Amino acid sequence: MSKIAVLMTDMFEDVEYTDPAQSFIDNGHELTVISTEKKEVKGKQGDVSIQVAKTIDQVNPEDFDALFIPGGFSPDILRGDDRIVAFAGKMVYLRKPVFAICHGPQILVTANVLNGRSVTGFKSIQMDLQHAGANVFDEPVVVCGNLVTSRQPDDIPQFIEQSKKVLKQGVEAHV
Repeated sequence: MSKIAVLMTDMFEDVEYTDPAQSFIDNGHELTVISTEKKEVKGKQGDVSIQVAKTIDQVNPEDFDALFIPGGFSPDILRGDDRIVAFAGKMVYLRKPVFAICHGPQILVTANVLNGRSVTGFKSIQMDLQHAGANVFDEPVVVCGNLVTSRQPDDIPQFIEQSKKVLKQGVEAHV
């Protein structure tokens, strides 16, 4: 099915990766964990460790069908790397499905791709999203075209449901 790029590093929110990732895998999608270096990254709860499959220098946005950005502290760490930011920005520019939960939209803020878009995110970044020009809603999930965002772990079921819908639409649009 689809090839999904996953941007993350240490201190990701464990369940914000594991639950959506398992759902994507169960539906036949292939996930590639991408980071700044090839290593094992650890979740902030200490429950999950994931092996990075590719470094950001080994990938091209055109080789993926969608982008998934789990929350936690990982997005804030990653957005300091221009290569990560450029990758995420290019995925949005290419109109590929982008799924960002909790603090995940921070990378999109730095990529400057949220102006005029409807989004949500964790309470502490909602003002940042507004300053980036986004229309911010305090809802469990917000879908704006190819972009799916959610606020927190409690929103994961709705995030997964809407991400799968947008992913299916994205795949059908490129067939």
